[in-house]
Amino acid sequence: MQIQRVLRHLILPHWWVGRVVPPPLLQSVERAVAASEAKHRGELRVVIECNLPLPALLADQSARARALELFAQLRVWDTEENSGVLIYLQLLDRRVEIVADRGINARLGQEFWDAVCRQMEAAFRAGDFAGGLQCALDTVTQALYEHFPATGENADELPNAPLFV
Repeated sequence: MQIQRVLRHLILPHWWVGRVVPPPLLQSVERAVAASEAKHRGELRVVIECNLPLPALLADQSARARALELFAQLRVWDTEENSGVLIYLQLLDRRVEIVADRGINARLGQEFWDAVCRQMEAAFRAGDFAGGLQCALDTVTQALYEHFPATGENADELPNAPLFV
């Protein structure tokens, strides 16, 4: 456990960490997710987390482990066609992770998701938070469209609004 990391997460207020995510951006992400899901049978869930909870800090939980935990808690794995995708942003640690369900992951592989994460991180480093997130949503949308195009009834199984915690 890194003491400096724990202190950052405990001392910095949620509102300060989350200042890069104004309400209009959250609304824009929600609209982008809804538009994306109209094109394919996959399900997207965006989670933006400011500070990690104390148990995660004490366990020295990585961003990947936290993303996997949220993937399960939010039931992203529980989509009809196993085509759920979680985009997880850990603001304070400046980490991005994507967890994809086995249906879509079998077709694209972890290398694809890692490349999307690195693209987002590069945009974030350049100060383009909204652009980086939109680029990732566009890339994931295209991949889901190629492998799970919308046909007939297209149920919306997960909330479209990003979870901001």
